[in-house]
Amino acid sequence: MTTALDALYAHVTLPPGPVFCLAEMDRRQEGDDFPTIPVNGLELDVNEAAAALFEVVADGFALPVPTTDHLYSALRTAVTTLGPAGIAEVSQRFADLPQAGSPRVGHCQRFAYRLALSFWYAGARSRPMTVGEAGVALYLSSLHRYRMADFRELPRRALLISRSLHEGVVAVPTETLIRLGAFMSAEFGVPADRQREREWLYKQALPDYHRRRFCFDVMRSGQAQSQPMPLIVRPDTGGHTVGLTPPAGPGGVRVRSMRAEW
Repeated sequence: MTTALDALYAHVTLPPGPVFCLAEMDRRQEGDDFPTIPVNGLELDVNEAAAALFEVVADGFALPVPTTDHLYSALRTAVTTLGPAGIAEVSQRFADLPQAGSPRVGHCQRFAYRLALSFWYAGARSRPMTVGEAGVALYLSSLHRYRMADFRELPRRALLISRSLHEGVVAVPTETLIRLGAFMSAEFGVPADRQREREWLYKQALPDYHRRRFCFDVMRSGQAQSQPMPLIVRPDTGGHTVGLTPPAGPGGVRVRSMRAEW
């Protein structure tokens, strides 16, 4: 498959890859699971950011799903309104709230987690892979195609998916992975009458419809909701690269999306 893909990519002009050392740009302090979120001169942890958003977010804020820039703007407003003392007060109250008792609590935790992922690296923005990008990575890996019922019964299925994801993301340039992922999401993630015409590269690089469908369904399934996925990193200097696989957020939350949530 690699030789065939190389021949295909010869027809596609890709921008040069960014010179960006991920290890040196990781913003986490030693011993921390997550980086802080810089806002208005403060560095907020995930709980503080979620608590601040909880104070200003309306009940309908989660629909439609806001962009990361929209979330960051809301967080800046909350920090300006509350101030450092107010944030310390509300974060303690928020930590004691049961997530199951209020969907808004869960939304704010997910939003704060997204912001932490976005500011993971200095000099860059980052986001989780989309379902389509992950499906493309599985397609390009050596993972066999199973009947879905049989695949669900496989032992250590999560480890198999994780290994396949990391195998697939290095099979192609990150720019190409993003491009193919957008077409896979369009193919399977929207009603048939709204699908875009698939481009030539997508049809040639991923020719097996049934394998495409299998890989996409694996990543969209409820059982895959807790599957760790790498970050897609967009350095300020241009281009994209693949970052680390972050741990789950508070309450085991992970971000899964059909579209790129920058």
